[in-house]
Amino acid sequence: MPSVPPPPAQRSPFADPGEEGHHLWRALAEATGGGILVLLTYAGMAGLHHDLAPHHLIALTLLALALLAIRRRFPAAAVLGLALLLGVVPYYGLIAAVTSYTVTRRLNDPRRRTLLLLSATALTTAVSAVVTPNTLESGYGTGYGAALGLVLAATTIVVPGLVGISAGQQDRLVTALRERTSAAEEARRNAEDASRSEERTRIAAEMHDLVGHRLSLISLHTGGLEMALRDQDPKLRESAGQVRQATRDAMNELRQILGVLGPFSRDTGTQALTDATGTRADIEALVEESRGVGIPVALDWQGPDLDRREAQVRRAVHRIVRESLTNVHKYATGAAVTVEVTHTEDPEATVGVRVRNEAPELPAAEPASGTGRGLTGLRERVELLGGRLDSGARAGGGFQVYAVMPAVPDPAGRRSAPASGSGGGPTSLSGIQHRLGTVITALLGIAGVAVTMMLGVILVEQARPQPAYGKPEAIHVGMSKSRVQELMYDNDAVRAAAAGREPARPADTSSCLYNYGDDEEQYMARGVFRIARYCFGPDDTLTRIDNFTVPMVVEPSASPSPTPSPDPTRGTP
Repeated sequence: MPSVPPPPAQRSPFADPGEEGHHLWRALAEATGGGILVLLTYAGMAGLHHDLAPHHLIALTLLALALLAIRRRFPAAAVLGLALLLGVVPYYGLIAAVTSYTVTRRLNDPRRRTLLLLSATALTTAVSAVVTPNTLESGYGTGYGAALGLVLAATTIVVPGLVGISAGQQDRLVTALRERTSAAEEARRNAEDASRSEERTRIAAEMHDLVGHRLSLISLHTGGLEMALRDQDPKLRESAGQVRQATRDAMNELRQILGVLGPFSRDTGTQALTDATGTRADIEALVEESRGVGIPVALDWQGPDLDRREAQVRRAVHRIVRESLTNVHKYATGAAVTVEVTHTEDPEATVGVRVRNEAPELPAAEPASGTGRGLTGLRERVELLGGRLDSGARAGGGFQVYAVMPAVPDPAGRRSAPASGSGGGPTSLSGIQHRLGTVITALLGIAGVAVTMMLGVILVEQARPQPAYGKPEAIHVGMSKSRVQELMYDNDAVRAAAAGREPARPADTSSCLYNYGDDEEQYMARGVFRIARYCFGPDDTLTRIDNFTVPMVVEPSASPSPTPSPDPTRGTP
């Protein structure tokens, strides 16, 4: 079994200067789509309150969109750059997924793909572990940052990258299978061409040896008969001359047939191919011949001359025009004829020949009793070039022959015949359906990545260790006021209860915080409750912790004192 041929080399999107405008518009469209994905991700991850300044966030977003646009030309730089930015700002997850998928699908080297994915994962995790505690609100430590970066890398870089690797392998496999199928088909056609050429050569040789020899003998004997009757019977001598001329014509036609049956590249015969055959001058000469016998023929030539086209194409054009005009001479004498030759030089260059005649005003010189073999031969000749030929009566009277063939011949008929009309209906519909399916698949893939990323972030958020409930004993002298406020809060009700009953504050006290003390229920059973007071010096440093009790006061006209009940959340931020 032959080895799989290597896939074709990937082209850079900016390799062809003629397509720079197209690629620029595509890059702008991709950047715009990436900006929409960033906004959607920002809306979905609004719970992650970043402390980045708006102008810094805008600059990073523009850099991320630029990396998205150049991912085809600089794949490694785009993936690693977005991996770094993803560790700083989680909002770039979706465009990182698109970049990872595109790059890994185009890369052929397995080692390079693996190294790129591992490097991007490590980079996102490390950067997130370092940056997240500084860019998110308090309470997010290094461990949380590392876990967040690992989840983001797994959902937006690794998983899309693995999907891209699978898609790339499928593309290369399909390409290899198509190349194998094409090679097998080419080998089969070459074998058929060789067999057909050999059979045609054998038939040509048989006809030349047998029929040609017999016709030569007939011509010789007829010539001798004509010489013998020269002085005896003029009428018989004239008949013998006609037979000899008919034999000579038959020989000429036989040579033409032998030229057609021979190898296609050596199209020979009495009217052997020359450099002028099928050119504009040659067709004009055929038209002038018809005009000389009274046939009104108009020539309409569109496009450049055919002098630089290959011999098979020019010979086919010549034969189509000549055979069509001959049929007009036989069956539509006096009818107006239009000969149209259209030659295009676009990437799908074609040559079209159309010969149409109006209905004749006078009866035909010969009844329309032809066998149609001439048109059949023309059709086969055109089909061998990869084209097609249509012929038939026109709706308004008259007859038409229309042929269209590729300007670059394909004798094996491997090219499909160019369409005469607009064509492309089913093909265009199939292409639209394919593109629509690709767009829907891409949107579903992006939605899946978004959902997976959101679930991963929620999981990391829920698994983040929450700060323990603050206890007065956990707070110690020398602690900053901000840290004390993180562990407990100032209770206004407790402060009111302590007013006038608390011990004297230290002389250098700038402020105090109040909260419940320990064992509130035990002291409340005695009609008092315990208060913890935290006093701070001028520099907002905790200088003293006092625990004291105050009596519970009950209003005479109401139920028990409005003394606040113990707060179960005491000591929590």
